[in-house]
Formats: sequence, C-alpha cells, structure tokens
Amino acid sequence: MKSLSKRSLATFQPRQDISLPDLSTYELPERVLQFGTGVLLRGLPDYLIDKANRQGIFNGRIVVVKSTDGGDMTAFARQDNLYTLCIRGVENRHLVEQNVVCSAISRVLSAKQQWQQVMEVATSPDLQVVISNTTEVGIQLIQDDIRQSPPESFPGKLLAVLQARYEAFAGDPTKGLVIVPTELIPDNGTKLTDILLELAHLNGLDGAFIDWLETANTCCNSLVDRIVPGLPDPATHHALTEMLGYEDDLLTISESYRLWAIEGDEYVRTVLSFCKADEGVIIRPNIDQFRELKLRLLNGTHTLSCALAFLGGLDTVREAMEDDVLSAYMQSLMLGELIPGIPYAVDEKVAQRFGFQVLDRFRNPFIEHRWLAITMQYSAKMQMRNVPTLLHYYQKLQVTPRYMAVGLAAYLLFMRATNQQDDTWFGERNGEAYPIYDDQAGYFADLWARLTPPELTLTVLQNTTLWGHDLTQLPGFAESVAKHLTQLVTEGVRATLSGYFTTTEAVTV
Repeated sequence: MKSLSKRSLATFQPRQDISLPDLSTYELPERVLQFGTGVLLRGLPDYLIDKANRQGIFNGRIVVVKSTDGGDMTAFARQDNLYTLCIRGVENRHLVEQNVVCSAISRVLSAKQQWQQVMEVATSPDLQVVISNTTEVGIQLIQDDIRQSPPESFPGKLLAVLQARYEAFAGDPTKGLVIVPTELIPDNGTKLTDILLELAHLNGLDGAFIDWLETANTCCNSLVDRIVPGLPDPATHHALTEMLGYEDDLLTISESYRLWAIEGDEYVRTVLSFCKADEGVIIRPNIDQFRELKLRLLNGTHTLSCALAFLGGLDTVREAMEDDVLSAYMQSLMLGELIPGIPYAVDEKVAQRFGFQVLDRFRNPFIEHRWLAITMQYSAKMQMRNVPTLLHYYQKLQVTPRYMAVGLAAYLLFMRATNQQDDTWFGERNGEAYPIYDDQAGYFADLWARLTPPELTLTVLQNTTLWGHDLTQLPGFAESVAKHLTQLVTEGVRATLSGYFTTTEAVTV
C-alpha cells in the first residue's frame, strides 16, 4: 500500500469520503511560524488554516519548529508534511465522519539542528503570525540567553526570533507579528508578553527594541477547545488505513467540535483572516465568556457527574449518555442549574447553545473519555469548577440546587478510601478497588473512618481551606447533600438516581 505523499496523491484515485488538497496550496508563501508539532496543533489551528487556504482566504503555509528530541521528524519529511485528519463526532445528534488530507505545513525544522533556518524564517517579509503550543510548562520565565543557538526556553526562542526580525527590518513598526499562544493557561498571551519583556531586560536588549517589542507586536490571549486524542491505537489505525487506501504515519483523529477563541481587534482579525473560513474561530476583544462556558458547563458537568456515573457502574462519558437516568441527570444539571449559576454575564441563549454542543460532544461514540481520569485531583477541580457556580446560583435564585447537591454527595462517597498501598489510597466499587488520585485522599480516609455520613458532610462543607467558603452557610445545602449521601450509602447510586432523576424530568433537547 502506498504511503501518503505528494506523488502518491497525484496518482491517487480519490474516494468520496476523503478531501484532498489542491496542488496550488503547495506554492503558498510561509506566513506562519509555529512552535510545536503536537496533535492539538495539527487537529485545530493547522486544520483551520488548511481549510482557509482551500477557500482562497488566508493563502499561507506554516513552518513548524520542533524544540524537543522526542517524536519522529522523519515522518513529516517522508510524507511531504502532509497528514490526514479523521474527524469523528456528533453534531445535532447526527454522526459526523470526515477525512481531510491537510497541506498547511510547509516545513518542520529542528530547533537544535536547524536554528539558522528558523532565523531565516524570522526575517522573511512574508511572515505575519506566530502560533505555539509548548504545553503549560512552556510559558515560564527562566534565565535564558537568547544569543544561544538555540535559546533553551520557548519564550527565549521567540524573543530571539523577534530581535532578528527587528534588526532585519530596522525597527519597521509594520513588520511586527501577531502571536497566538494556545497553551491551556488563563491569559496565556498576557503572560507570554510579560515574560518576553522581562527576558528582554535580563538579556540587556536596547530600549528601542523593547519599545518595538511592545508596540509593533500583538500577543493575543486565546482558548482552544477540541478533543484530539493523538495517534490511534493499532487496530483503529489499521482500519482507517484500509478505509483510506494509503499509509499515514501522522494520521490524527479529532472530534468534530472545534473552538479557537482569540482576543483581538480588527487589526488582528485582518491578519488572522483564516477566521472567515470556519465559525469555530472567534476573534473578539474579550474571550472570557468562552472560558467561563467551557469551565462551568463542560468541565463543571464532568466534575459533578463523574462519581455518580463511575460508582453507578459506567466507565466512560459515552456510556453515561447512553444510560437514560445518567444522561437525564447530566442534561438537567447543565441546563437547569449550571447555566443559571455561571458567575459571569452571559447571554442565556448562547449558554444553552453551548450546552447542547457539549451534550453532543459527550455522545461522541468515537472517543472514550474515562470517568476515572476525570477524578484526578477531584477536590481541586470541584472547588475551581463548581463552587463559584454554586455560590452564584444561591445568590441569584435563593433555592437549593438538588442536582449539584447529589453530585457533591457522590463525590464524598467516591472519596471513601478503604485501604492504602504505598502512597495511593483506594476506594471500592462493586468489590473492585479503584485509585483515588487526590491530594485530599488521606483527609477523607480519616473522616470516613470515624464519622457518619451526616457528620462527614458537615465537616467537609465547613472546610474553608478546601472550598474557600463555609458551604454550610448556604440555606438547605448541607442538609440536601447529607440526605443524598445517606441514600447513596444505603441504597446505592442507581436507586438514588432512579428515584430523583428520571428521563421525564430531563430538560428536552
């Protein structure tokens, strides 16, 4: 079977379910410098730029800089930097299956071996945009010498690129770049800007350059949201290869949902013209709304549902959405309580639309999101994702949110450790042990060893160190959580949910 390449595509008999690139895209100028080769970049920004190029909108390709030693750079070279994105998901309850051969990447350069070529790209008049995804660790300040070849850190490399560009164009203010970090930390653009400026001072760079750095370049906060699991398992890879009719060592799977929210003005919108090609790219002066929607509705629903689903015998999110009672709970929780509780001014119709999209994502049969993985650092997630929503819900409605109450009760039950092995505590589900990867596991083990469910509920909800608030001050909430916890302990998850949450109660989609 042929491998994916320009030559193989030239003689490939296209199938109706594969979208191939036009040969003209190979000749487009290199307008983007990208730090990172990960699947998220290939599955979202690179895909979106490829889509815009096909529509004749952005008309630019991407030079990728690989900074780490891991991974296989030769796969890009063997395949002429082409890769297949297999899009699988659910939209409006309908299955989506698309296969796209993306051609947005022009070259992949090794920072360690080809830094001089990276510097040449930095001084190209065609360059307009920088994209990065270097993991959350990448946007940190270290004592970096930008005169090294290459500098050690991502901010150091980027500062070296910007200095080379400044010198090449004699400080021309029109030659600045639009920089869009996609690392999953709040205010990633603002933090990167601060690090660049501090690093410039640490390296003794002149004031004129620092002024150009601040005024000629735009570093945007951004939020990316698309599940891109990575390379498929061998069985899935083999099945997709047989279906596609060629070998692709870079084959990537993603869900159909996509969001790239970028904080910027009309100038940013003009430079990032690929935003016109897909409604998933949103450029606005403030993107806090999208961060709040994701945190409160998607992450918040995950966190309040995972113990109920897992202790109820379901291992994945998809299994929960196929279960009448659990899907009714998740739907009612999100649409009935989390949306009203969002501690941020958001249009209710926008929130509901986002909520329906989240439910479609939960239904995706192609992605197995395991509940046990969501319980990692469960207590911290509950505090960050759900306590602000709970407090705002009370402030707004002055009633006890029963869906949140039963979700928190299930969390307390999940944290009931029965034994410890080495440094890990374990709970028990249907006679089988499960790990509790939470910094508070020992605290809960002690409480469960000596307190009744109502006593434990009061003790935990009063813990201001854990929540930042005394949650027993919310009228009726402690009583509701204690009642649900007692019922979960004595009757089990399924009986508790069947009694409280039936499909007839669920908000209709």
